[in-house]
Amino acid sequence: MSTILISIKPEYVAKIFAGTKRFEYRKRLCKEKIDKMIVYSSYPVKKVVGELIIKDTICDDKLVVWHKTHAYGGISKENYDKYFEGNNKAVAFEIEKVIIYKKPKKLEDYHVTSAPQSYVYIR
Repeated sequence: MSTILISIKPEYVAKIFAGTKRFEYRKRLCKEKIDKMIVYSSYPVKKVVGELIIKDTICDDKLVVWHKTHAYGGISKENYDKYFEGNNKAVAFEIEKVIIYKKPKKLEDYHVTSAPQSYVYIR
């Protein structure tokens, strides 16, 4: 099992932390099985704000993934379609547990120098 550091827009971080978004969508499946994500809240927050324990990963046709996850996806169908435009497949990481840091951290605390476009493995 592996840990990744992932950039997420602040509006979606808030939904994850509130428990209304239980799936994090990505365009590509990670090469390794992921059991934990370290969350970097992107601009304007620009801080590492917590961790997500991952229960399961769904990788399938984007319409199948939508139907399985949309009730707790935290995103509109319009924005989902826009995000996956040009892709046939979609990945949804099912969030089992959320850990919110009392004090946000910096990327440098994880030996990362810039926010990842998608994700970066943390060893």
